[in-house]
Amino acid sequence: LVAYSYRQALQAKTMTYEDLIRIAVETGTDGLDMTVYWLPATTDEYLLPLRRLAYRNRVEIYSIGTRVRLAQPTAELRQQQLDELRKWLDVAQKVGATHVRVFGGAKPDGATLEQAIEFAAETLKRGAEYAGARGLILGLEDDGGITDFAKETIEIVKRADSPWAGMNLDIGNFRPPGVYDQIDMSIPYAVSTHVKTEVAMDDGKTRAPFDLDRVFRMFAAHGFRGYMGLEYEASGDPATAVPGYLRRLKELADKYSD
Repeated sequence: LVAYSYRQALQAKTMTYEDLIRIAVETGTDGLDMTVYWLPATTDEYLLPLRRLAYRNRVEIYSIGTRVRLAQPTAELRQQQLDELRKWLDVAQKVGATHVRVFGGAKPDGATLEQAIEFAAETLKRGAEYAGARGLILGLEDDGGITDFAKETIEIVKRADSPWAGMNLDIGNFRPPGVYDQIDMSIPYAVSTHVKTEVAMDDGKTRAPFDLDRVFRMFAAHGFRGYMGLEYEASGDPATAVPGYLRRLKELADKYSD
């Protein structure tokens, strides 16, 4: 379960991160991807009891999602993002997460796409050095900007060239055409996932329900063994929609596991 699925309730403080652990228990969900945007605090007094609660309920906080953006045009700005990343690496360790999500970001003004990819790759490589020294993995999410398409996202990961860096593969964020093909080519680089319920069609205007059976079949064919994290962004009420989708993902994981 990706916490961002409940973004409105978390932002409005009508739901807590502790509630997400309860939902995971009720739905038989193994792990929680804890988007950090609405954490009430990053102190030990808050984070360590949250980690204890998750452990006592057999829920792993396996990932945290940050707003770190890699494609910065100057060394100073890249260092600022790395300093921000270090703060969240501390948080990841305190809650027991082994994966940290980062973004590529927008193409800087005046830069070419090639230059932006190089900026991002350099920052990801240095960030992976920091993360790897702690046994943590960075996942670059395909999410707008220079990561609209699989080709550029993969190129950034390949140039970073680190065993501690890969893709946080969001199956619903690629721009069309050929979203399923882009997912398939990205799976070998995936270190974590966000599974969406709707896919952008090739007309560039409409969306349709994902063929999740097809998606899981592709992941299985590539031998993927990681979490399949539901990130619900459709128009329905997550309070009623998310539990059903979580159970569906669990069924598919069982179906395609050896």
